[in-house]
Amino acid sequence: MKVELLIPELQFLNDEGAQVGVWELSRVFLETLIEESGENQKVKAIFPDAGAAALLKYQWTDAKFGCASLGDRNPVDKEDEIVVMIIPDYQMLEKVEIIANQLSDDPPRPLIMWNPRLVSGDIGVGFNVRNLRKMFLSTFTTVYSMKPLEAGAIFRSYPGMWKVFYDDVTRPNRYLLAKELQVAPTSTDIEMIFSELAGESEKKGEASIIDQAMGVFRSFNKFMKAISK
Repeated sequence: MKVELLIPELQFLNDEGAQVGVWELSRVFLETLIEESGENQKVKAIFPDAGAAALLKYQWTDAKFGCASLGDRNPVDKEDEIVVMIIPDYQMLEKVEIIANQLSDDPPRPLIMWNPRLVSGDIGVGFNVRNLRKMFLSTFTTVYSMKPLEAGAIFRSYPGMWKVFYDDVTRPNRYLLAKELQVAPTSTDIEMIFSELAGESEKKGEASIIDQAMGVFRSFNKFMKAISK
């Protein structure tokens, strides 16, 4: 399973103090998972590097879950019933795949990736490597996703459909539903949805902040097409 909170505050882990907030938020997720799945479930949290795992294990002495890192020789124990990878990095993809295969043995154990960063925008990454990443990620089901847009948001809570929202100009910080989709919308899908909304707005003779977002989507589309060649 995959859980995505694609908000700006969680995307720039190199910023000073950013990681502290991310780790604290991940703890909220882990503790909620334990509450919902049962106190007797043994949950293991796997962090991207050994330094973070060691620090958090030292600080979170009262945590009801175990801590390990992707760099550990054996991050998953036989007793672990649910494994949660916290922001696994694309540089550790091979290790992530090994753990996923290990957990798929009989009986299979749940693997949750929380805000994975397994896809890199690095133009130097080869085509075959990108395809392998896509194939691996396609085996996961996104059970929760939230991503803000320039003038709206994308949301999904399993087993519900993917929903694209746009800003309600009459009510600040509120959204209106634009469209529901069976699969995750691509940047092209989003551009088309907002183009249709902008067209409807023009017919009504109304000014809309939707129009302001269109240039952003078009620029993003060009960028994505460029790096995927």
